[in-house]
Amino acid sequence: MSPAGRVSFDHAYRRMVIERLGEADKSRTYRSLATLMNLHTDPDLADTRKYIDAHTLVRRVELFDPDAVRWNRSLSLRAGDQPITFRLSKKQLPEELPHGWRITDHGEDVTVDIDDKLATLLPDTRVSQVSSAGQVPTGFDPGAIYPSRNHPRGLQLTLFGASDALRSSGISVETLKDTIAPDEFAVYSGSAMAQLDREGYGGMLQNPMLGKRPTSKNCPLGLPEMAADFINAYVLGSVGGTAGIIGACATFLYNVKHGIDDIRSGAKRAVLVGNAEAPVLPDVIESYRIMGALAEDEVLMELDGSSAPDHRRACRPFSSNCGFAISEASIYALIVDDELALELGVSVLGSVAGVYVNADGYKKSIPGPGVGNYVTVAKAMANARSILGEDALKQTYMQAHGTGTPQNRVTESHILNELAKTFRIDRWLVGAVKSYVGHTLAPAGGDQLAAILGAWNHGMVPGITTIDHIADDVYRSNLQLPIDHVDIDASSTPAAFVNSKGFGGNNATGCFLSPEFTETMLEKRWGARAMSAYRARNEPVRENARAYDEQMQRETLSPIYKFGEGVLEGEDLDIQPDGIRLPGFSLPVDLNMENPYPDMTGS
Repeated sequence: MSPAGRVSFDHAYRRMVIERLGEADKSRTYRSLATLMNLHTDPDLADTRKYIDAHTLVRRVELFDPDAVRWNRSLSLRAGDQPITFRLSKKQLPEELPHGWRITDHGEDVTVDIDDKLATLLPDTRVSQVSSAGQVPTGFDPGAIYPSRNHPRGLQLTLFGASDALRSSGISVETLKDTIAPDEFAVYSGSAMAQLDREGYGGMLQNPMLGKRPTSKNCPLGLPEMAADFINAYVLGSVGGTAGIIGACATFLYNVKHGIDDIRSGAKRAVLVGNAEAPVLPDVIESYRIMGALAEDEVLMELDGSSAPDHRRACRPFSSNCGFAISEASIYALIVDDELALELGVSVLGSVAGVYVNADGYKKSIPGPGVGNYVTVAKAMANARSILGEDALKQTYMQAHGTGTPQNRVTESHILNELAKTFRIDRWLVGAVKSYVGHTLAPAGGDQLAAILGAWNHGMVPGITTIDHIADDVYRSNLQLPIDHVDIDASSTPAAFVNSKGFGGNNATGCFLSPEFTETMLEKRWGARAMSAYRARNEPVRENARAYDEQMQRETLSPIYKFGEGVLEGEDLDIQPDGIRLPGFSLPVDLNMENPYPDMTGS
């Protein structure tokens, strides 16, 4: 789920390029969005489509009123000729009386006289200097479609995104449990910012200052890896590997890397990776604004010479710009080994050739850019060259980090341009989908990957449509930075890249191979007969996925949420010297382990 809608089945991708779609694809996209947004008007009507257009992607903040952000103004009241006097209940008296308070007891009440000063906080409102953000489509409330029990919004989005990814695969959780051992599955998920709303860390930190108590859920549900915990406990019932690998804005790729490393080592056969983030909160926006990272209304108006900010165009990668638009999203992907894909008939959306992570070295400041991203991009391109060959590398393209900040347009364009030169690419196509959906922080790489998968299916790379020119300080001698959508031949575009640059020097670049090229590789490895059998097994899987998608276009289904179901205790396990059997899993956890140090141990 992103500000463009459901990521699965290319719904979110089609929203980004909707003006170039045929009527059938347009109608399908608007129908999907209308259902999510709880609209009860015909999605093919012009007025309905106009409403949907206005209430998706980056737009004016709707999750709170940016014209009336609540805060407390600090006051220091001074006594005049007479003391400051007020009356209150004894229960409201502080445990330690402030200096200078004189108390007159009236039974249940007291009178307080103060001859000096009274420090107090007065409830007030202010206008946010940033009023643009990416938000999931208006009317979609992830907490209203299941018993959310005051879960933080990020965890509500987690359950929806993970459930949608699994159901969209056409493979049930039960099928996975019947096919692979319990410890051959893993979930790698988290959020870069943790859960900062009042149900999470926000409540834990703010409630005491507001005269309230933190709840028993504030601390545990605020943990950044809680997304993985929720998926294990309430979606999968998994006892496999789990972690929340956090790397600021590169978090999605960090988790993908962990997943493919596990699969390649043979430790895991299936991994659910992804992230959810819900940072569209007044305090978070103000903090990023003070850092100089966000597009402020006043500067947007200066850029346009207008009297009102153009919220839709707040994020302007590689153009005259002033910052990014913060956003929320929940994006998950199911990664399996090739043998399991063939065995289950899993639909192949593509494959992961490699993900590379490098730090920046010594830095002037933590948020400032460094050299690590040169290394990650170069290694990803070299990886693609080794697989595809030098000529095919020239047919690839890059989905850039493309935040829309003045610093990013210079530093990232220099990285991409220099490496395009190095690998002898004359016009390397570069996309920047944050111009549509904003910066979703941890899931941002997932937004970029989703755009790549959509382009392979529809033959069109989304242009950077929020800009009308390329800034003078952008390096582009060997880059193509398109303002309009670009048609591509998907069959001649065997790979594409996702680039992520995170605060603190968290750089990651991933190389992804197209579904067509991936199937070619599978056939070379497993043979034509195996691929023919795979395609036969794939048909019912595709039909399951299609049926789910059609149902989701009629009604928004509740996410998978098995609270309190199938809970196991130690007595439920069958523990033997060679393995552990768990109810609900067909295969055991294998305890027949090889000695990892055969030359160093034993007699």
